[in-house]
Amino acid sequence: MRFPPGFRFGMATSAYQIEGAWDADGKGPSIWDTFAARPGTIRHGEDAKVAIDHYHRYAEDVTHIAEAGVHDYRFSISWPRALASLDFYDRLVDELLAAGVRPVPTLYHWDLPQDLEDKGGWLNRDTAHRLADYTSAVVLRLGDRVRDWITMNEMNVQTLYGYALTDHAPARGLGLEALPVAHHQLLAHGLAVQVLRTHDAGAIGIANQHFPVHPASEDPADAYAAEMFRELTNWTFSDPILLGDYPGEMIRAGVGTSGAQLDRDLELIGARLDFYGVNFYEPTAIEAPREGKDYAGVLEVDIPEGMPFSPVPVKSDERTDFGWAIVPSALTEILVTLHERYPALPPVIVTENGASFHDAAPGDDGRVHDPRRIAFLDSHLRAVQEAITSGVRVDGFYVWSAFDNFEWAAGYDERFGLVHVDFETLARTRKDSWFWYRDLIASQR
Repeated sequence: MRFPPGFRFGMATSAYQIEGAWDADGKGPSIWDTFAARPGTIRHGEDAKVAIDHYHRYAEDVTHIAEAGVHDYRFSISWPRALASLDFYDRLVDELLAAGVRPVPTLYHWDLPQDLEDKGGWLNRDTAHRLADYTSAVVLRLGDRVRDWITMNEMNVQTLYGYALTDHAPARGLGLEALPVAHHQLLAHGLAVQVLRTHDAGAIGIANQHFPVHPASEDPADAYAAEMFRELTNWTFSDPILLGDYPGEMIRAGVGTSGAQLDRDLELIGARLDFYGVNFYEPTAIEAPREGKDYAGVLEVDIPEGMPFSPVPVKSDERTDFGWAIVPSALTEILVTLHERYPALPPVIVTENGASFHDAAPGDDGRVHDPRRIAFLDSHLRAVQEAITSGVRVDGFYVWSAFDNFEWAAGYDERFGLVHVDFETLARTRKDSWFWYRDLIASQR
């Protein structure tokens, strides 16, 4: 595989999933600390108080990242930790730069401070302004060395899983009444961009999850249901950024802000970006609900009864051990769709792509053999190549994830990492996929 000159390979993680040290630096609780403390929320009753202890082992972890030859490391900053101290991120950024790796921090990756949730969380418009304040503090501390920023991660997942449903923190279960959460996160993005531009902070982007949504049949009812799901999960979170408005009147009316205020918000939200991050894992198939049909277990989360759309299994010859369909062509499809939908689409970076396979512990040879992950990454990088050939400007690809980690409500069963972590001893072992990725990067020189 050959990629255009300047194409940037990277790895990605998030703070809550790897840092541990949950109360170090005087860090207060996040909504995920609260959620994980409730019985029955996390598989096996696990939590992320230790996670993989990246907080104490960051120097070792940076070695694993840097020796793979990656150009960029995408990590997130814990908002609750940053409110108390940014010292850890000071050390991490210096360590990355000394190793020749470009730091690409994400300002918000789902770990909202619990005290803000107590005041309404993302249902409260003021939370967006609090994120702007936090952004200002971060850029003042790190902006002399960090020149690439991601504002928000997967606003659609936070809105759907955490506020519309109850599968992720903060488990509000509001259904379609969660739409104001989408708007306030988008507003937070716009305000963060404004702060970063004021400080001349460098390149700015966002990481949105996108995926093709197909109707399950040619039935017009299925087509309508798929289009509604597509708008709610894809375009609600990208149209305001890239077109300056919401995709339909139903959504525009449901976000809880209207009139001149909404117009002002949309102007902020639609501010110019330097790159657009796309997180991709699998496509989705949707049908109009059939009476009496059981739709449980099709997606990672179950869409409740009463919604005008229901998921059906995507046809796929192979699935990850998380049950996600492996369809590399869907990555090409969504990248081309974005290119065609948005005339002013900035250069794209695939900010997350990877797969969970339940890799065995290191064998007698000391290696972790994960051929399915290698095949997955190979096929998806070829899908990126196909999108580039089709005219999409893609400037980079970040593997999710650098390390096995705490996979949110799924606990520690799901292993996405290029580096295996023994969750009892915390020993790190580079998987075969790490060596494959290293060699691929080296071959581009």
